[in-house]
Amino acid sequence: MVYTLPGLRFPVVPSVYKYSLSSFHGDRRTVTLSSFKNMNSISRKTLVGKISHDSDSSSSAIAASDKVLVPGGQDDASTLTDQLETPEITSQDPQDDEAAGDSREAKDGVGSVSSLEDVDANTPVKTSISTEEEAKMEGDEVKPKIIPPPGTGQRIYEIDPSLLGYCGHLDFRYGQYKRLREEIDKHEGGLEAFSRGYEKFGFTRSATGITYREWAPGAMSAALIGDFNNWNPNADVMTRNEFGVWEIFLPNNVDGSPPIPHGSRVKIRMDTPSGIKDSIPAWIKFSVQAPGEIPYNGIYYDPPEEEKYVFKHPQPKRPKSLRIYESHVGMSSPEPKINTYVNFRDDVLPRIKRLGYNAVQIMAIQEHSYYASFGYHVTNFFAPSSRFGTPEELKSLIDRAHKLGILVLMDIVHSHASNNTLDGLNMFDGTDGHYFHSGSRGHHWMWDSRLFNYGSWEVLRYLLSNARWWLEEYKFDGFRFDGVTSMMYTHHGLGVGFTGNYNEYFGYATDVDAVVYLMLANDVIHGLYPEAVAIGEDVSGMPTFCLPTQDGGVGFDYRLHMAVADKWIELLKKPDEYWTMGDIVHTLTNRRWLEKCVVYAESHDQALVGDKTIAFWLMDKDMYDFMALDRPSTPLIDRGIALHKMIRLITMGLGGEGYLNFMGNEFGHPEWIDFPRDGNNHSYDKCRRLFGLGDAHYLRYRGMQEFDQAMQHLEARYNFMVSEHQYISRKNEVDRVIVFERGTLVFVFNFHWTNSYSDYRVGCLKPGKYKVVLDSDDSLFGGFNRLDHTAEFFSSEGWFDDRPRSFLVYAPSRTAAVYALVDDEAEEPPKPESESM
Repeated sequence: MVYTLPGLRFPVVPSVYKYSLSSFHGDRRTVTLSSFKNMNSISRKTLVGKISHDSDSSSSAIAASDKVLVPGGQDDASTLTDQLETPEITSQDPQDDEAAGDSREAKDGVGSVSSLEDVDANTPVKTSISTEEEAKMEGDEVKPKIIPPPGTGQRIYEIDPSLLGYCGHLDFRYGQYKRLREEIDKHEGGLEAFSRGYEKFGFTRSATGITYREWAPGAMSAALIGDFNNWNPNADVMTRNEFGVWEIFLPNNVDGSPPIPHGSRVKIRMDTPSGIKDSIPAWIKFSVQAPGEIPYNGIYYDPPEEEKYVFKHPQPKRPKSLRIYESHVGMSSPEPKINTYVNFRDDVLPRIKRLGYNAVQIMAIQEHSYYASFGYHVTNFFAPSSRFGTPEELKSLIDRAHKLGILVLMDIVHSHASNNTLDGLNMFDGTDGHYFHSGSRGHHWMWDSRLFNYGSWEVLRYLLSNARWWLEEYKFDGFRFDGVTSMMYTHHGLGVGFTGNYNEYFGYATDVDAVVYLMLANDVIHGLYPEAVAIGEDVSGMPTFCLPTQDGGVGFDYRLHMAVADKWIELLKKPDEYWTMGDIVHTLTNRRWLEKCVVYAESHDQALVGDKTIAFWLMDKDMYDFMALDRPSTPLIDRGIALHKMIRLITMGLGGEGYLNFMGNEFGHPEWIDFPRDGNNHSYDKCRRLFGLGDAHYLRYRGMQEFDQAMQHLEARYNFMVSEHQYISRKNEVDRVIVFERGTLVFVFNFHWTNSYSDYRVGCLKPGKYKVVLDSDDSLFGGFNRLDHTAEFFSSEGWFDDRPRSFLVYAPSRTAAVYALVDDEAEEPPKPESESM
């Protein structure tokens, strides 16, 4: 019996594992998939092993011995106990670092040579450069990638002098970062080489065979098993070096074919302190769940050249302003099923382009064994989720997006990992502290997941290589790093209300190791791929978060501005008569100088069952009965549609330098998201997107979608989100009116529920004739058409609302309008594509 995935066929092996499943509560709590959870384990300190990448010295070593360089490190092996206990590479506090001092310094001559019993002494073995790279280098087509060295790290004090009071912490942080950069340069040949760990670990193919390496210091024995050797644990026993790296070389078959066929299932069997354990290789590139089975199988993925996807289109340049359409491939079909990369490519990408977004952020790419985790409990970090198709189909999706001029951002999870011990990294080598902190520090009590030890050398290699892998192999254009607040603080931001006091950011609760890892990750991303985008999800408001690492910052391009969505939830819980204009403006504009933000009105978490989207907060069950145009509306629907448009526009207009929308929210999707689970009989009915609602001419959802499209196209034309000019001239609590300038545009919001204002004076900067370029009350957008779009508005001299000029407008109740200078118009704004279709 076989089961089939497009392009691959895998035999089925009966499952011998039992799982305990917990319910999914709509947040990022994982199901516990652990057969070793109650077993005792040995807590070990993290191995600080170092692999020497190709350099002059390593090349000469290979030439002299004809053997592969394998992970070495501190050359004095006597410093390692048989438990492989070594000091961690970083410490939390300056005093601890000083005390540890020289004991952590690695000796010169890092590369140790291992004897490989299965390799003939004269057999050439690939070390770190792929066959494709070798071919390119022969043609002199490859330019070396260089990551710039660290800077002084002092400019942050010029940008924000109040940071000088915390220079002890910040200088220590930067010192740790520089020291790691220096050690990586010394022992790994630089950060560029260090971030190519996938060329050493996992499966690497050469002309003569396949080498498999795995870091598992807790294991007492290891063997590679799979379809290729009939799962015989005695057939391909691995050897271990003194730093806990297991290795085996499998020579090609007699006919020259690879020893492991493409598509074969593979696992590593280890004798661990927790017992005999079969694990999916940590660096596996593809992992698949057989129909009717619970555990996943690692797949040796190395298709022949003719089956590999070849990218045809160049990656787009980073746009001036970022308009992101956040998506989940699996739930992007209108049908109750798991959608595919191919369908998303053909059906959803054109929609994203038409709506006017210039980037798509894709969730749940890294393989996760529990679908209902929304992709946030990763089991296989280097493998794209097989639920949606093959790696080649994902590549074709990304290439099609590039053809459309759309950036593809990946929602990457380095903040934690699945608790699953069979499919993931948890207890990989039978010990609690392998990739993660041991004890309570290594467990996230709310998310029920494992927390990485960012002070471990091999964890750094693994995660940095993982970030590079997705950029290099799949040509993603950047990342949104999930859960960064959880990473940066030992309290994970739980039960902490950040007030902006700097003591909350720079103290003993800060995980310096994690912050330094993020600095290194941003060095890799921006150093190797200057056009790549790095967005960090941080709710704390950490100062320096979006400043370059060479200046002393953490290095992100954007912070995901989570406080805005939280504010709208707070406001929507009470009637809009109780909203205050100053509160709205303050929340939208409260961000750090020179640190860019991506803002959003509502998050994907609000769409989950048990929570409410903005549309549902506003219109509730009326959305099911009164959204058809052939029947009368209700006051609740009229209010909801009007405020839904205003909330989105003012969020984009004032909230940040980038904008994000979760798919379906552009038209006020009425259904919540409920992933298949025990609690709903594993139903897919609510795990989809009903795009037809937004497209239907006979439904009011259409007007809400048309407004979102017009809003995106307006920003594309004027780039107001990235304009340096922003001035708020009015936030009147009596009139409930907000007026501001962004770029060359004047925005007028009347949040009053009944009052409309004729000849309402609004301030402006430039003289001339203004006209309406966006009107939320337009009948196309489901409004009442109370504004005359042919009207012209002439500015008059004289100070008003601290502006040198002003003009008179009509401001209907619950309406937003945007005005532009006619003189600034080179041509008429293009109509949305749907109008001309």
